[in-house]
Amino acid sequence: MKKRILVVDDEESIRWVLGKCLEKEGYTVEFGENGSQGIDKALSGNFSSIILDITMPDMTGFDVLNEIKSKGVDSPVIIITAKNTVKNAIDAMKQGAYDYIAKPFDLDEVKITVARAIESYENSKKLGLLLDENTEIDTLQDIVGQSQAMLNIYKMIGRVAERDITVLVNGESGTGKELVARAIHTNSMRRDKKLVAVNIAAIPKELLESELFGYQKGAFTGASISRQGRFEEADGGTLHLDEIGDMPHELQTKLLRILEEKKLYRLGSEKPSPIDVRIIASTNKNLEKEVENGNFREDLYYRLNAITIKIPPLRNRVEDIIPLAEHFLSKYGKELGVGTRTLSDKAKETMTAYNWPGNVRELENIIKRMLVLSSDTVITRVTLLDAAPHLEGKARGSQESLDSLIRDEVNFLLDNQDEESSEKVYETIIKKVEKPLIELVLEITKGNKKKAALILGINRNTLSKKMEELGFQEKDKE
Repeated sequence: MKKRILVVDDEESIRWVLGKCLEKEGYTVEFGENGSQGIDKALSGNFSSIILDITMPDMTGFDVLNEIKSKGVDSPVIIITAKNTVKNAIDAMKQGAYDYIAKPFDLDEVKITVARAIESYENSKKLGLLLDENTEIDTLQDIVGQSQAMLNIYKMIGRVAERDITVLVNGESGTGKELVARAIHTNSMRRDKKLVAVNIAAIPKELLESELFGYQKGAFTGASISRQGRFEEADGGTLHLDEIGDMPHELQTKLLRILEEKKLYRLGSEKPSPIDVRIIASTNKNLEKEVENGNFREDLYYRLNAITIKIPPLRNRVEDIIPLAEHFLSKYGKELGVGTRTLSDKAKETMTAYNWPGNVRELENIIKRMLVLSSDTVITRVTLLDAAPHLEGKARGSQESLDSLIRDEVNFLLDNQDEESSEKVYETIIKKVEKPLIELVLEITKGNKKKAALILGINRNTLSKKMEELGFQEKDKE
């Protein structure tokens, strides 16, 4: 029996192209010319996948998506969105879409995305574990960001979660590696089983083996009873091995054996126990360099590196700083019972100018401290510096050179480029440099736009336009 696809788009040419493309792949294709028809069609038929345009005359694609989801339609929805509209792409993933395709789209991309959506849908139905929209939102509620980098991470989580493979999460301390691991587990086929997290670096080396693999009674002095380790505790679920780069070499060998044989030996036991665990490893180290230096087994590295999710430091995604700060203000404002707080423009400027060496964790801790120490409804720059005086005078420009900025950006883009959403290195670097350059020149000229434009070599109207595009704000009156 042919699989049925529903295409909802108000443009006849788009419907025709998608219809011909999918029919050649052996699908039966039906069409909706607007949102209302899309809803009626979706509710009347059991479709293997639904392709849905965002912009339609009667209602948005998000309205259609929300309506059919609320009526129990669980077919995977692929959103068609305008090219480079990052907000639409993020909203699509958050509101329960399987994936999105940017216009103008490539037909091979359409075929691959539809095939993946159907495969994922069918696997989920077989196991009775298809996630509803609310679960997905709850899972990702602490992963906040609107940058291109975070959009890529949202998509990676969605793509790897249901595929039962090992994942390596790489990022500096405080970037949110544990949140990504939790999101992958909660959206996986193992979500009804445990997620067990172990921080390798926090456990003394002499205790790590027994902690991970358990031990038999009498295995060593003091072992009066047998005890299961973290692997057995996570059996059927997911084991998050945090700071895997700190694992001693001899235990790396044992971990590799478990991954290959899917069985483990407790300390002091010669009898193997079968084990079914998905591994999500994370590290703040460069494991390739650790391999080169002889500190990490090459064969284990390739075992763990089936899929890598790289979380960039907060200094490389400045546009996420304020959304994160506002998220933490809301979250901890409720938890601490202090009500709603807002950030002044000057406080925002101070936050975005800071380099955040402690990443998201540092930002989170500062927000919590500020909520406890201050009763101000509006968080001003003074309020912020009272709670975190080290933010003053430690702006981004004083802590990282242009050379290091370019190197960080180029390396990140090389690691994370894909055909759907990659940005050109030139465009990205210019965006990073342009605003602080204009800010510095305006500071030197004491806000005189005519002089600033002359120094920059552009006319005054161009400067004003750029200031508007880059979000220059009026100074706070405190």
